[in-house]
Formats: sequence, C-alpha cells, structure tokens
Amino acid sequence: QGPLVESGGGLVQPGGSLRLSCAAPRMITSTFSSSIMGWYRQAPGKERELVATITNGGTKYADSVKGRFTISRNNSRKTLTLQMNGLAPEDTAVYYCYRNYGGQDTWGQGTQVTVSA
Repeated sequence: QGPLVESGGGLVQPGGSLRLSCAAPRMITSTFSSSIMGWYRQAPGKERELVATITNGGTKYADSVKGRFTISRNNSRKTLTLQMNGLAPEDTAVYYCYRNYGGQDTWGQGTQVTVSA
C-alpha cells in the first residue's frame, strides 16, 4: 500500500492557521477511496489522540477541535488534508496521518505543529 507522506507543519502564532497534507502516492486509487483516513496527534508527555477521521460516509472530530479544524480528502489525488484555524498553544503536538484499510493500520512519520507567541 506504500507510505503516507505528510507535510505542512510549522510554527504559528495563537489564532493562526495551518494546513496539513498527507499523500499516499503508491496506493491504488480504489484502495485509498475505501480506506478510513484520519489525523491523530501526540503532545509531549501525552498519549496519541484522535483529531479527526473521514470516510466516504462522513467525518468525525475530537470535541477539542470541532468548529476549528476541517478534514477533507481527494480520492482521485489520494490526498488527505487537515485545515486548522484558530490554533491555540494546546494544539501543539506532532500530527500523524493515519490510514486503515482491511483492518491494517498505517501511520505517517509525523509533522510538528507548534503554536506559540
């Protein structure tokens, strides 16, 4: 199925925005379309937590990001996006792209998001 390649992390001030992207270039398009895709994050000293997931049937968000983050996918391009608005210091974490297909989980390498003045 191939790796997940993330991009778009960085340093941003509180209230700012970032857009994370995840690509699955080696994945067959039909397989990508059938996959559950999502974003998780892990802050220092904390467990990895769900941020948002998306299937062809809909989306799911953690309560902490509802109304601020938007997850989307482009099945033909095999890409996943997380638009993050209204960022706060507590959003600082390593963000991981996630895929589940046929019960098999795959994780990206992670991208650092730091929200600080």
